[in-house]
Amino acid sequence: MAAMTEITTAHYPGRAPIDAYGNGGFRFADMSHRGSILCLPDGIFGWEAPAPNALEPGHLATAVAALTPPGFLLVGTGEVQVFPKAEIVAQFAEAGLGLEAMSTGAACRTYNVLLAEGRPVAAALIAVD
Repeated sequence: MAAMTEITTAHYPGRAPIDAYGNGGFRFADMSHRGSILCLPDGIFGWEAPAPNALEPGHLATAVAALTPPGFLLVGTGEVQVFPKAEIVAQFAEAGLGLEAMSTGAACRTYNVLLAEGRPVAAALIAVD
């Protein structure tokens, strides 16, 4: 059976740039969250993310459902870039969505730029210490 994503109630019901990351969490919209997050078009959610190399299609199903083409997802994979499994790449290709994996720091910076440009972007960000 495929792994499923676990999200919590929206911490912020909208889109907001990431102000800071590290120490096991994130700061955004004058708020702080400890742990990983999903930044989706309808809110920023807590995300029970696995280790980057353990990501399965089910962990990103919520993001796929929240996006419409030509949207895309940035995956922040922690301290270093970890490429997604072929099944995840296929999941996004079948949905007509883009997918880009990079370190969490790079993903936060890229998300902020694309958000400011009004691009159809979402982010799955694994917390780093």
